[in-house]
Amino acid sequence: DTEGLLRIKEENQKHYRRAQRHQEKKEKIQRHNRKLGDLVEKKSYELKTQYEHLANLRRTHILELTSVIFPIEEVKTSMRDPADVSSESDNAMTSSTVSKLAEARRTTYLSGRWVCDDHNGDTSISITGPWIILPNNGDYSAYYSWVEEKKTTQGPDMEHNNPAHTISAALCYATQLVNTLSLILDVNLPKKLCNRQVKTQQSVTSDHEFCGENLSRHRFTRAVKKLNANILHLCFSQHVNLDLLHPLHTLRNLMYLVSPDTENLGR
Repeated sequence: DTEGLLRIKEENQKHYRRAQRHQEKKEKIQRHNRKLGDLVEKKSYELKTQYEHLANLRRTHILELTSVIFPIEEVKTSMRDPADVSSESDNAMTSSTVSKLAEARRTTYLSGRWVCDDHNGDTSISITGPWIILPNNGDYSAYYSWVEEKKTTQGPDMEHNNPAHTISAALCYATQLVNTLSLILDVNLPKKLCNRQVKTQQSVTSDHEFCGENLSRHRFTRAVKKLNANILHLCFSQHVNLDLLHPLHTLRNLMYLVSPDTENLGR
């Protein structure tokens, strides 16, 4: 029993010395973890600072881009609604009739369905200049109506002020702006829209979705949907207020995206 007791005491001493070594190793690991934690916290702060600096640079580039090359502004028409004039002159018209007329004027029949237009069609959005505008309500039917009419009409097109030309140009510039914004913001777009020129030995041809050949109604509406999806994707990535966005308002959504009031622009 005495010999067994001695053996147990020796084993206990060995375990105690091993426990001391493990305790020292544990304290060393804890000191190392605290040092790494301080380093990670410092690096995280530096990374956050760099992100903020990068966001400011992106914001500066975007505001410069949209003020010098691609200015987007709201264009208001000075035309007065004839229904307002007639309602003022007709004293017998009831308030319910006036409200129904106002509701009818705020509704647009677009692509087989009725769409509510709060801006009453009195405003348009311009890009790169007041002469290149898009309807605020997203009704671009003038383009493919002109294309279909041109197919049945013989002779050259002499109408230089055709609204279809301005719609095509505005969508062309919007596509260029969206693709440039995706590069600046480092955001991958969900839909692919080309806006480049292909140079051959004979000539330079446009590979832009909205330029060059006249698009059919199906191809045109498909391209517009892709452009609207890309714009909404950029707006979501920059935390634009969702209450301001509308899936059909192409340039208005872009205007909200690049507005100086957008707090998270450049994130």
